[in-house]
Amino acid sequence: MLPIRTIMLTLALLCALAPGAPVCAQDYPSKPIKIIVPLAAGGLADQLARTAAQRLGEASGQSVVVENRPGGAGAIGAEAAARSPADGYTLFMGGLGTNAVLAHLTRLTFDPAKDFVPVIHVATFPNVLVVHAGLPVNSVAELVAHAKANPGKLSYASQGNAASGHLVGEQFKQTAGIAMVHVPYRGAAPAVQDLVAGHVQVMFDSVTLQAPLIADRKTRALAVLTPLRVAALPDVPTMIEAGYAQMQSGTWFGLLAPTGTPREAIAWVNNETRKAFAPDAVRQRYLAQGTALPLGSPDEFAAHIAAERTKWGAVIRQANIKLD
Repeated sequence: MLPIRTIMLTLALLCALAPGAPVCAQDYPSKPIKIIVPLAAGGLADQLARTAAQRLGEASGQSVVVENRPGGAGAIGAEAAARSPADGYTLFMGGLGTNAVLAHLTRLTFDPAKDFVPVIHVATFPNVLVVHAGLPVNSVAELVAHAKANPGKLSYASQGNAASGHLVGEQFKQTAGIAMVHVPYRGAAPAVQDLVAGHVQVMFDSVTLQAPLIADRKTRALAVLTPLRVAALPDVPTMIEAGYAQMQSGTWFGLLAPTGTPREAIAWVNNETRKAFAPDAVRQRYLAQGTALPLGSPDEFAAHIAAERTKWGAVIRQANIKLD
């Protein structure tokens, strides 16, 4: 019988030389890692990717590069990641749009449900229902009553067609049985500007962006779309408290990998990404903005994506939402 050391060296050599061979647990990672972000640099997804990349690089001793590939509502970067080798060295910072919504809106050259495996749900930036400061409502119940008394006269802003704020706005209309006019913008900034000015009256926006405006009384918060109240807005009730338990939403992001990526690589990235967001200074920075950091198992992330895909698919079909 060959000595154990000889066997192990032989296996390691075979692992290194065999083209397309699975990642060997004891050798991963042994070369640079790339994280594809389907959105522009500087945004929420990019910030999360760079926080994770720093830790992955420190833990592996390898370079970890964040590659921004925006365009096509995220489809360009997603396709590039889906078509990459499933060897553990290409990761994808996916999210609500690319992995739960886009396939309901357009024909894709990849299948978000089949071409990716979840690694870890990094963060959710929850939504908050806000209204123009001059609108005479102070609760969700009052907003619904006002909308029913003035059918079609209220307008709600969104960050764009099929954006998170649009989807949840349509869900609110369907759930509450009210009529509001959708006004899409090219991004959150111009939408918020018109909300503050009173050109639109309602918006579902992220807690992170709205918290300063709420504090300055430029907008009024009616409810957060989270299971529990958020630390950034402790006096704002949840939609559950308002009687709309099914209305929980936010923009979320997490790491995925091409289908076929070895389990050892997924487990390593999952573990090290948790450590990236473990330091108190890092966690508190996000939590203070109302951000949730699930950082669970790949199976938990898979269940979350599946639930989101089903929920928003139903909303999109009922509202007949189309991309521009």
